[in-house]
Amino acid sequence: MNAHTFVSTRGRAPAASFADVLLAALAPDGGLYLPQAWPQFSATELAAFKGVSYQEAAYQVLSRFTGPFFSETELREVIAAAYSDFDAPEIAPLVEIEKDRYLLELFHGPTLAFKDIALQVLGQLFSRALAKRGGRATIVAATSGDTGSAAIAALGGLPNIDVFVMHPKGRVSDVQRLQMTTSAHANVHNIALEGSFDDAQSIVKALFADTAFAKKVSLTAVNSINFARIAAQSVYYLTATSALGRPATFVVPTGNFGDIFAGEAAWRMGLSVERLVIATNSNDIMARALNEGVYASGDAKPTLSPSMDIQVASNFERALFEACDRDADWATAAMNDFTRDKRLALPQEVLARLRARYSAFAKDDAATIDAIKAVHAQTGRIIDPHTAIGVAAARDLKDAPGPVVVLSTAHPAKFPDAVARAIGAAPPVPKRLQGLETKPERVETLPHSLPLIRDFISSRLGS
Repeated sequence: MNAHTFVSTRGRAPAASFADVLLAALAPDGGLYLPQAWPQFSATELAAFKGVSYQEAAYQVLSRFTGPFFSETELREVIAAAYSDFDAPEIAPLVEIEKDRYLLELFHGPTLAFKDIALQVLGQLFSRALAKRGGRATIVAATSGDTGSAAIAALGGLPNIDVFVMHPKGRVSDVQRLQMTTSAHANVHNIALEGSFDDAQSIVKALFADTAFAKKVSLTAVNSINFARIAAQSVYYLTATSALGRPATFVVPTGNFGDIFAGEAAWRMGLSVERLVIATNSNDIMARALNEGVYASGDAKPTLSPSMDIQVASNFERALFEACDRDADWATAAMNDFTRDKRLALPQEVLARLRARYSAFAKDDAATIDAIKAVHAQTGRIIDPHTAIGVAAARDLKDAPGPVVVLSTAHPAKFPDAVARAIGAAPPVPKRLQGLETKPERVETLPHSLPLIRDFISSRLGS
């Protein structure tokens, strides 16, 4: 068993290589890929992360998964290119806002959101993999706001790739929408879907399930269902812990569960972590699952933190797979039950294993506004509404041992209306966002219809 071979959470797909996982994203049995065995970092190896560059840390982690498909030189070139356009040399700087309370700033990339940290790597890996294997790739992404623009920034203009991005119409911020729809790259196709993020995500899964179509267009994904995203995001848990010099409690604003599962991945690779804290908004499916033992979806409610307006957390399947001791038969039956009933009662043993790693809190819009106000009053810093959900949840950790690190997932300028409600003024507009509103938009509005979306993709590909 090794970390270069990947298995599906549903247990009915053949073992796959890293290149297979990268280019396929979703397993053919509908499951999500995980390494057959997690690579292990020794205490000595983890201590050696202190003081190294973020790029070196990323190489040390990613090289444990990629296997022989990418040489050391190629992987180092991929990482160097991925992080060449970040505004902070540390890539993911750690900022203390009060004693033993920190923000891990993940928004210094091209689109000012944490998705850049993984997607810039993913774009480079896709380009290299396609050059090696030949052929084309069709990427379809459902986005609640930030994944779409980060995917476009990473993949726009690359040869042999077409990118289709679906966002829920009217449910992302204006800045998020403009970052996507003003792209001038011919290989970028934007869809404003009449529905919720969960509707968009269900269409992506249905497109993969249509195996004839998926094969015909060489379908793949850059959502966090792609394990390469998880691997790349696990790096900042290791760099933050090494900078602190002791285990931390990580509070993660959570929608699709990918960012926080990356923390579990780091933990399973040997990192000492006190606890992973799920911070949700009013779309509290994950908080209810952990606190009440029932994973049950409803209708997504619009909030001030729209990137978390999600009622089906795709990556939770990975956590369930680990929590059931990798019982693929149970995982398959559980996910089939949830798909059918929109409800899954978690067995006590599975729930106990989840609770051993995770805690969960839900915070509403009022708590979001209050947290933005409080951080600004105390520190002069402006945080975005998703980070504010994390800050609000961290306030409930009265007796947390050691440092508490809130993942700061987006630049506040992406959500000026929410910030203005909290502090009375919009945040300054960074250079990367200036002039967006003057650019022409390219976007197609389509209903929540699998046949229409499939036809649209086919027509744009000329297939």
